[in-house]
Amino acid sequence: MTYSPANTIWVLLGAALVFFMQAGFAMCEAGFTRAKNTGNILMKNLMDFCIGTPLYWLFGFGIMFGAGTSLFGWIDPFIMKDYGFILPAGVPLWAYAIFQTVFCATSATIVSGAMAERTRFSAYCVYSAAISLLIYPVSGHWIWGGGWLARMGFHDFAGSTAVHMVGGVCALIGAKILGPRVGKYGKDGKPRAILGHNLSIAALGVFILWFCWFGFNGASTVGMDSDSLITSAGLVFFNTNLAAAVATLATMIFTWIKYGKPDVSMTFNAALAGLVGITAGCDAVNPFGAAVIGLCCGILVVLSVEAFDRILKIDDPVGAISVHGVCGAAGTLLTGLFATGVSTEKGVFYGGGFHFLGVQALGVVSTIAWTAVMITLVFWAIKKTIGLRADAADEISGLDRSEHGLLTAYSGFSILPEEGIDAPAAQPVPGIVPAPAAVPAEGTPGAAKKAEKAPGAPVYTRVQIICRPASLENLKKAMNAIGITGMTVTNVMGYGAQKGKPEYYRGTPVEVTLLPKVQVDIVVSRVPVSEVVETARGVLYTGHIGDGKIFVQDVENVIRVRTGEEGYDALQSEE
Repeated sequence: MTYSPANTIWVLLGAALVFFMQAGFAMCEAGFTRAKNTGNILMKNLMDFCIGTPLYWLFGFGIMFGAGTSLFGWIDPFIMKDYGFILPAGVPLWAYAIFQTVFCATSATIVSGAMAERTRFSAYCVYSAAISLLIYPVSGHWIWGGGWLARMGFHDFAGSTAVHMVGGVCALIGAKILGPRVGKYGKDGKPRAILGHNLSIAALGVFILWFCWFGFNGASTVGMDSDSLITSAGLVFFNTNLAAAVATLATMIFTWIKYGKPDVSMTFNAALAGLVGITAGCDAVNPFGAAVIGLCCGILVVLSVEAFDRILKIDDPVGAISVHGVCGAAGTLLTGLFATGVSTEKGVFYGGGFHFLGVQALGVVSTIAWTAVMITLVFWAIKKTIGLRADAADEISGLDRSEHGLLTAYSGFSILPEEGIDAPAAQPVPGIVPAPAAVPAEGTPGAAKKAEKAPGAPVYTRVQIICRPASLENLKKAMNAIGITGMTVTNVMGYGAQKGKPEYYRGTPVEVTLLPKVQVDIVVSRVPVSEVVETARGVLYTGHIGDGKIFVQDVENVIRVRTGEEGYDALQSEE
């Protein structure tokens, strides 16, 4: 076989760009979720590529491109057989193998976003492996490996269905089985917004993905050594960019009309939706068709996100199901309407009839069916063995800590001790009573003042509770149940008798003396202090070190700033 330097370089450049999409997905997912899970998310996006690469080398490539049957390739560990019948002209085997490997990793990483913030890391590794090992290669064989869909004329140029919809369907099934994040839905069933922590990082992820999509779609021509391939690549680039831009504009205007203001995060999603939608037919439609596909995806992604969130009650933190699953299917079907007949049959709007559209629909439905059945079995097996979902307490405190022993992914922005820096020695402070002399104390100035008050006068008491962040929601509910109408909650750092818990960073022990805690301040007069204290103890008690402390203090007076009410009246609800 004679190799073409132009074709080989083009394919390798495309492989490098598609690999860098992993960074884009990681940034998007991290930015659209909460800071306490950032390390977990970055780890997942790294590991799905590292898990998928050897598995695709061992079995996936052979299953996808082997000359077996119309349903399944062949088992070929280490890619040892001859693939000359399927290789693009002038492209060596290993160049094509790495190009297909990075596509496989993209399909697996899509699932991470929809199942973010509540999935066990071990479970993620298992189902990511299953996608790369079997689910993606089998449907990929049908579409790109000479399987039955390819023989029928199904067209998915760069993977709206083969890559994105497969990932979107897995994400949908996984998010449904997992259930929503803690606090996502109220008792009335209405969704609550859980804001991402870093929109700048999410925007960076979108721009990285948009840039890399030129390799994802453009390099799928797998050649640049002829006039026809050069022309096709130019059209693919133009259509890819146009569809994304139109989708973004459509969503901005649509959300502006619908919500009264243009929605930032939804508009970012729209750029990806347009890219996903045009991926199937970027070589088969003209710019007018690409613009219409982008317009449809820009509107569809908003309606889809709302439907999953509000109607179906499926919690998708980053919109992966809508962007990749729904818009991937839509783009594949729209190709059946707008194909001009240059590289495929003509679409419905160009005089081709409904045959090509029917083939596209069959490919979408059959791929959904295969993916849904297989990933459901995988999730069921994981759930019954190692467990799929993280514990509620771990979810609330963040998967960075519970899954990886990572205190924070943003150490420079949190109150943590600096490793390797010795703090100055503590100096004695004049006036402090030594501990032995303080032990026998029987009263406080506040107690004396309270005794001087007239009989029946209101008593105001401040109850300060220091507890784990994971216990806050239960504490709030318990306080509301006994009639507490207000509280102040502060995130604090501290330690008690345990003096912290050792963790490890790169195998080196990190002595953590300041742990994240929550401080809840309540001033009570009507509710008995003993009831508040006993209720709090009942909620917070686990029997383990770190349950917290409760401090009870006298309060001289209370003043409501707006009305000037004092004392008892200032503490009561105005209702």
